[in-house]
Amino acid sequence: MAATAKTNWSKADKDPAGWMPPAESATCTYLVDWTATKLRWNLNADETEQAALLDLAEPCADSTVEYDPAT
Repeated sequence: MAATAKTNWSKADKDPAGWMPPAESATCTYLVDWTATKLRWNLNADETEQAALLDLAEPCADSTVEYDPAT
């Protein structure tokens, strides 16, 4: 997703526990993309990140995470 320099700077290397897009309308898309990337590359999420993902994703019940595992 395209982001302004200011938004990109504020995100830095934070996961969803530490940063979410300022536009509430982007929440579900961001969480789906974040989760798909983690799954694709078989990356771990610490407990804080997992808790944030579950909490933040509650209003995204209609969203589906699709990914192709990296080979």
